[in-house]
Amino acid sequence: MITVLLVDDQRLIRTGLRMLLESTTDLRVVGEAADGVEAVRLFAELEPDLVLMDLRMPGLDGVGATRQILGSRPGAKVVVLTTFDDDEHLYPALAAGAVGFLVKDTAAPDLLAALRRAVDGDMPFSPALVPRLVGRALAAAPKAEAVAVALTPREQQVLALVGEGLGNQEIADRLHLGVTTVKTHVGNLMDKTGCDNRVRLAVYAHRRGTGIN
Repeated sequence: MITVLLVDDQRLIRTGLRMLLESTTDLRVVGEAADGVEAVRLFAELEPDLVLMDLRMPGLDGVGATRQILGSRPGAKVVVLTTFDDDEHLYPALAAGAVGFLVKDTAAPDLLAALRRAVDGDMPFSPALVPRLVGRALAAAPKAEAVAVALTPREQQVLALVGEGLGNQEIADRLHLGVTTVKTHVGNLMDKTGCDNRVRLAVYAHRRGTGIN
């Protein structure tokens, strides 16, 4: 069972998230906070597996709360869920230690999957954010090269679409595959390339120069 602390200053948002998470068999909401100060206090008290964190809140905001939570427990998992996907919100949240960044129009199944992936050690991001993260990584190390690994033609196709920032469902639709099949290919790609999350895999795709055949 994955325990979750919900942090959002809007009661209606928290109620909707609680209903969504508790409709599953493996996610359980153990607390709710309406601001950053309360989030830090409840995190210390409840020790949840994951914090789902809003950014703009009165008093201590989500970035400050994330920084304090990670300061008290460096291995904590904080996933941001916000309306704002601009760089002014994205990069400070990541610098504070958030392991994922999702926008509030994320589909319910994708949100649930992202939370599970975060607990498993992945870094979930809304697909639209991936190209910006990739661009920043490429600019930081423009001459770095991808380690050559042998990929099947289908893996090359999936890798190229990951590099474009597409999510699993979008890749499945584009290649006429099942979502489960795409997830298997992405997992295999991560194993082969040594990339431990989707953003690093997308960076690898760009450095490899993979195209869709």
